[in-house]
Amino acid sequence: MLLCIAIGIWALRKTKSSHDFFMAGRSLGVMVTAFAVFSTTLSGFGFVGGPGLVYRMGMSSIWMVVIAVLGFSITNYLHGKKLRLLSELGDSKSLPDVVFLRYNNNGTRILIAIAIILGVLGYLATQILAMSVVLKDILNETEMFAEMTLGTSMIFSCSILVFYSVTGGIIASVYTDLIQGGVMIVAAILIFFTVMYTFDGGITEMNQVIQKDDPTAIGPWGTLGMIGCMSWVLMFGLGASGQPHVITKLMMNKKVSDVKHILPISILGYLFSGLLWISIGLVMRALVVSGQHPELASADEAASQFLQHYANPVLAGIVFAGLFAAIMSTADAFLNLGTAAVMHDIPKAIGKTIKNELQWARITTVIITLIAAFFAVWASDNGDLVALLGAFGWGTFAAAIVPVVTLGFNWRRGTAIAANISIIVSLLMNFIVKIGKIDTRFGSIGIDIDIPYGIDIGALSMLVALFLFISISFLTKQDKLETDVEEVLQI
Repeated sequence: MLLCIAIGIWALRKTKSSHDFFMAGRSLGVMVTAFAVFSTTLSGFGFVGGPGLVYRMGMSSIWMVVIAVLGFSITNYLHGKKLRLLSELGDSKSLPDVVFLRYNNNGTRILIAIAIILGVLGYLATQILAMSVVLKDILNETEMFAEMTLGTSMIFSCSILVFYSVTGGIIASVYTDLIQGGVMIVAAILIFFTVMYTFDGGITEMNQVIQKDDPTAIGPWGTLGMIGCMSWVLMFGLGASGQPHVITKLMMNKKVSDVKHILPISILGYLFSGLLWISIGLVMRALVVSGQHPELASADEAASQFLQHYANPVLAGIVFAGLFAAIMSTADAFLNLGTAAVMHDIPKAIGKTIKNELQWARITTVIITLIAAFFAVWASDNGDLVALLGAFGWGTFAAAIVPVVTLGFNWRRGTAIAANISIIVSLLMNFIVKIGKIDTRFGSIGIDIDIPYGIDIGALSMLVALFLFISISFLTKQDKLETDVEEVLQI
C-alpha cells in the first residue's frame, strides 16, 4: 500500500493534463503495455474470485483460464493496430472518442459511455470487495485488528485507492501493473508447487478426495455443466475484445508495431498467473472435503485462507502484496474509464466543455469510488461472489462493446443505428435478469428470470446484440465516414 502511495505521488508529477490522466500520453513501452493488459484482466477477479469459483464449482471456471489465449489473440488481432491509429487520428482520450470517429454519431458515443459507467460499477465493486475481503482476513489474524469488520476494511482500502487514483490517474495504474505482474508470475509458480506438496499424494490425491465427495466437480465441466461452461468460453473468448479496461491499453503504446510483441508477453504472463487461480481453488476444496480445514464462510476466502495457513509466510506476504497492487491498479483503470465517461464523453457528446477537466476528473473519481463501495456492500449482503460480480461486469461490457467495436471496427457495413439498438438491448437484458434475481431483506425485486442450462446472461445478451447489429446494419443505409477513418478501417 505504501508502494502504491509512492507510485501515485510519482505519477502526480507526470500527470499534467487530462490527456495524461486518461491516456498516459500514448507513451507506454512494450513491457508496460503487455503487463498492464494481462494484469488488468486478472486482478481481484482472478486472484480472489477465481479460486473462489473453483472451490464452489470445481473445474467449471477452468474454461475462463483456458480460453484466455484465444481472447488475447482475438483482441490484439482485431484491435491492436486500428485502436492505436484511430486514437492518434482523433487525439482521443477515451474509447467513446474512438467510437465517435467510427460512427460519426453522438448517440453512439453517449450509449457506449453509459455502458462503460454501468459495467464499471459492477467490476469496480468486484475490486473493492476483493480488496476488503483479503485485508479483513489478514488483519483478523492479529490481536490489534481481530474484530475488524468488512465495512471498516472497505473504508481503509478505499482511502488508499482514492489517493492513488486521484493523484496518478492511468499512469499510476499501468506502472503498478508492471511491478505486480512480475511479482504475481513468480508467486503463482511457487504457489503451484506449494499446492502440489500440501497432500502427500499431490494433485492425484486432491482429485481423488474431490471426486469421492462430488464426481461432477472434478469432471471437465464442473458443477455448472457443459452448456454453462461453453457460454463462458464465448464470453471470455470473444468477449475479451469488448473489455474497455483491456483494449484501451492498446491505445496507449508508443508504436503501432509494438502490438506483435505485446501479445505473446501478455499470454505467457496470464497463463503463469492462472496457475494460482486453479491450484488454490482445488486444494482448498480438497482440504475442506477431507476435514483438514474448516468449511469456508465464503468461497471468496479460499485464496486468503490457503496463503495464511498453508503457504510459507514470506511467500504469502509476497502474494498478498502483489494481489493488493493488482486490485488497486485495476480499480484505478476502472475509475479512469468511468470518470472519462462522466466528465469527458457525455459532456462532449451534448456539446458541453468542462473547464478544469483534470480537477473535475479527480473529484469525479472520488464520487464513483463511493458509489461502487456501496454497490460492493450491497452485493456482499446479497451473497454475490467476487468472481460472479466480476463476470456480470465483464458480461455487461462484452454484450455492449463487442458488436459495436470488435465487429464494427472490422466490418465497414455496420451502421450507427444498429450500434445504438444493440447497446440498448444488451444493457436491458443484462440488468433485467440481474435485478430479477435480487432478494433483499424487504423481499424479492422484480420477477425471477431463470436462464436454463447455466447459460451466462452476458454471453446470451452478447449473441442477441451481435444478431441485432448485423441484421439492422443490412436493413439500414450505410453511414458516410471521413476518408482517413475509412483507410484505418481497411487495414
